[in-house]
Amino acid sequence: MDTVRIAIVGSEFAAGLHARALERNPHAKVVAACSIDEESLLRFVKAHSIADSYDDYTRMFAREDVDVVCVCAPNFLHREISIAALEAGKHVICEKPLATTLEDAVAMVEAARKTERLLMYAEDWLNAPAVLRVREIIDEGGIGEVLYIKAKECHNGSHSIYAQTKEYCGGGAMIHLGIHPMAFARWLVASEIVEVSGMTTGGGEENFLHKGYGGEDWSAALIRLENGVRAFIEGNYITHGGMDDVIEIYGTDGLIKIDLTFGSPLSVYSRHGFKYAVEKAETTRGWTRPAVDEEANLGYVSEMAHFIDCVRNGRQPVFGTRAEDGAAVLQAVLAVYESAKSGRTVELKALFS
Repeated sequence: MDTVRIAIVGSEFAAGLHARALERNPHAKVVAACSIDEESLLRFVKAHSIADSYDDYTRMFAREDVDVVCVCAPNFLHREISIAALEAGKHVICEKPLATTLEDAVAMVEAARKTERLLMYAEDWLNAPAVLRVREIIDEGGIGEVLYIKAKECHNGSHSIYAQTKEYCGGGAMIHLGIHPMAFARWLVASEIVEVSGMTTGGGEENFLHKGYGGEDWSAALIRLENGVRAFIEGNYITHGGMDDVIEIYGTDGLIKIDLTFGSPLSVYSRHGFKYAVEKAETTRGWTRPAVDEEANLGYVSEMAHFIDCVRNGRQPVFGTRAEDGAAVLQAVLAVYESAKSGRTVELKALFS
């Protein structure tokens, strides 16, 4: 197969990330998109020169010229859309989190196995160029044996009503943001998360800043992996100044620090401001560090390239980007909530054989 033909469910932020990454791939072509928001859909298909649009994804899935479906709809819809696409014979790329409940995630994995279609988990951190280079350094023994990881994703909150509503999102800052560093820690040392101790704000009036959010606006967890590595994971909506993704890796013979979002080679001072500096930055006045090819540096382009290669050449997605990985990371995130509520450490068991 030379060209992989893609349909996208969704028309807002995540859909745009997928569409732009796919536009940079010579073997990918987005042929259709679907959304129940007519105005948003019209803007989306026009912006990305997509020929056909639908308000019913089942009709779109019936097309024979669709090989892959990108699920970029709100989190609580991931299960039903992904399973419908798999049963229609399509491969699926599903945005994070894989689902909002562990039951849904397991059902999605089982559907992929039954239909023998690929269900690929879109975790962009694992394809970020800086992260891949760090993996090489660690594999070469550059910092010795990894002992401890600190990683966080933080910004000042989402504008999406779906992200702000616990019922739709499945939680708050941990499931929306902290899920990235959680997946990263597990992937980096290729080991399962076996123990979680978490703390969060309580949502609503119990939040630090975002009283209108149903989920927490601050969350943190200490996790233990099966190989003995510990990691501290944070996700919060109380960070101003733009999205802040920072990783620290401590080894027996060295350490590595990664700044995924503010690691730009540019420093700009502007009295009046300009159009864009970095995701979620409230202003571009004063000193800023404007991103250079932000979406490529965050891993979206390489992520989609890997998935397209898997479909074209009949390969399995790498560890960390399989459906089973999405389910395992969701299990750890939900354990953070359980631990925060109970005040106890939560032990995890394997989901799949």
